[in-house]
Amino acid sequence: MTAMDGLEEAATDALPRPKLTYPFAEPPGAGGVLEVAPGVHWLRMPLPFSLQWINLWLIEDGEGFAIVDTGVALEQSREHWRAVFADVMGGRPVTRVICTHMHPDHIGLAGWITRKFECRLWMSRLEYMSCRMLIADTGREAPEEGVKFFRAAGWDEDALDSYRVRFGGFGKMVSRLPDSYRRLSDGETISIGGRDWQVVMGNGHSPEHACLWQRDLNVFISGDQVLPRISSNVSVFPTEPDGDPLADWLSSCAKLRSVIDGDPLVLPAHNEPFHGLHARLDHLIEGHERALSRLHRRLTQSEKRAVDLFGALFARSIGKDLLNMATGETIAHLNCLIARGEVQKVRGADGVDLYRAVA
Repeated sequence: MTAMDGLEEAATDALPRPKLTYPFAEPPGAGGVLEVAPGVHWLRMPLPFSLQWINLWLIEDGEGFAIVDTGVALEQSREHWRAVFADVMGGRPVTRVICTHMHPDHIGLAGWITRKFECRLWMSRLEYMSCRMLIADTGREAPEEGVKFFRAAGWDEDALDSYRVRFGGFGKMVSRLPDSYRRLSDGETISIGGRDWQVVMGNGHSPEHACLWQRDLNVFISGDQVLPRISSNVSVFPTEPDGDPLADWLSSCAKLRSVIDGDPLVLPAHNEPFHGLHARLDHLIEGHERALSRLHRRLTQSEKRAVDLFGALFARSIGKDLLNMATGETIAHLNCLIARGEVQKVRGADGVDLYRAVA
């Protein structure tokens, strides 16, 4: 599991899953595609993580294809794309590359594909700029602000040393970005293959995540903003330690529920296409509200560090491989409670933050 994937909610007080329907019995095989709506094709790309696949989308666009998301910048991924270009697209060009957001499994090969076909990258401004910023960290030493952030969460020296070693790895999974892009804006309509697609932005999982909705086909490309079987990771990072991304994410869920009417076929970045968008959004909202309540109850008993609270949020034990993500998501919940006036944070002389419920 990577920093782009969600962790299971704690088993206690967990909600029953909504009744979603999955219209496709089997995903497309390696190197193949499956047409899920007229002119919209489902392609899967392997990932070098515990979450093994990402869903990518080919949309027929005039004489060629628009690509939505690209996979990680690995030679294995390039080989899969070369097979798709030859066997699936039959030599037809890529007209544009649309990236829902800046995580490497989505944008990793965008630069490589846009250069290969001399086409443009389309994405939101904050995602493009954030990606450029993270790539610029490649090869840098871990910043002291990051070390202080994770020490304040309760990390020990071994975990901090591991953070120092791993820092700057983002750019290794992303091919060189194009130096210009075509901005996607919330609410705008773009034409792909003669059909109008509405851009619907979400927040929380990433800064300005672009989803695409085609009303006539009743198709909604949700990226990581809505996933059917796992909850998207919502984390606080050292660059904005006082941020409240969970409030943004909850607002985005409510926004999607009001903007997207009917029961579209949802095309997520992970797991399978499904029906039941509104039920899933309700489940995600309620699940996080219950998690916030569990955290608050723990903190009425005694003050705790962020790392002491993983059991209130996650069903699995948290090892070194998940520590970064679990910490960011726990602090996101704590910052949300602080913003609501339900929790206080006090930093001790040792640089570690203690959280307590407000009486």
